[in-house]
Amino acid sequence: MPKEDIRTATLEEIRAMKDRGELLTVPNPPVHEEPYPDGFWDDAVIVPPMSRSVHLRLDGEVFDWFRTHGGGKGHITHMQRVLTAYVKAQKAAAAKAGA
Repeated sequence: MPKEDIRTATLEEIRAMKDRGELLTVPNPPVHEEPYPDGFWDDAVIVPPMSRSVHLRLDGEVFDWFRTHGGGKGHITHMQRVLTAYVKAQKAAAAKAGA
């Protein structure tokens, strides 16, 4: 999708656009009927999700520190980077201990 097509709107604005007929809708979208052609799934690969959304309870002191020292916006990303570095260090230590 071209960047100029990306817009933000409130739910109220979207409802108003719908009422004015400004939203593009396809009442009867084309449906691909089974069976798929021979070989359609031959090269299919299952791709695991790259990340997971989780609920994480943190001590207030920890959260506030990351929010303050992570520059405010982006503190969750900063937490993720710290946790990723920790996991890499643990894996490296385990590999070294096993060698």
